[in-house]
Amino acid sequence: MGHDRYMEISLISIPSGSIQQRDARSQTVREVDLRTFHIGRTQVTNAQWAQIPGRNLPADARRQNPTHPVTWFEAVSWCNEASAVGGLEPAYEIGEDQVSWNVASEGYRLPTEAEWEFAARAGTGTPAHGALADIAWTAADALQGPQNVGLKAANAFGLHDMIGNVWEWCWDYADTARYGSYRSLRGGGWDDKSWSCRASVRRGSAPDAVLEDVGFRVARGAVGEADAGAAQGWSALRDRQRADLRGPLPVGWTPLRSLLRD
Repeated sequence: MGHDRYMEISLISIPSGSIQQRDARSQTVREVDLRTFHIGRTQVTNAQWAQIPGRNLPADARRQNPTHPVTWFEAVSWCNEASAVGGLEPAYEIGEDQVSWNVASEGYRLPTEAEWEFAARAGTGTPAHGALADIAWTAADALQGPQNVGLKAANAFGLHDMIGNVWEWCWDYADTARYGSYRSLRGGGWDDKSWSCRASVRRGSAPDAVLEDVGFRVARGAVGEADAGAAQGWSALRDRQRADLRGPLPVGWTPLRSLLRD
């Protein structure tokens, strides 16, 4: 464990390993091999958010509270700005309605879902790494908002608040076939019941959605070759294939076809 030499963010090195990812809709399981990477010891706080020029906070903001609400677009933009402040190559190329990830960059970024779940589980195979009362702020605490980070017990990797406090944005699309541009959220929040506060639970929302119980945690580390289009359980090709549905669509499905085509 140590402080990032560029920003006042404590990052923890996560070892290489593998994790099984389950797809409830297709009823499939796949094994994902992960390279070593770094991830924030806590969710990004108001104090860390304000390290970036122009990211001012209200005078009454609690500096060690996780920054919230944060949209997915705001999170990836902050990551790029933090990389620039630290003299790092930005991880993302951000266009008007599309974001691409250079998997060879050492810049700040959002974790993939596989990275997030591997880090959250920290070697356990249980829904959480301990009793929720000890490790997570949830609905059982009857709170009106998130609490300062790091007050609950850490997991075996030394990570705090992976479960509870605020939901965390990940890089991946939630499901390009059914939910279009929605991005994934993991971890549960301060107002969620126990069944939502588990390492396996996933939620999705629009990348521009303003949700009171949503924040983010940064990752860092080159995890592939430049222009690879795949890393750490994520694949641009898989996103395209999943969105390329043929024939009549079920009611409410909005495949992300146009944005993902080459």
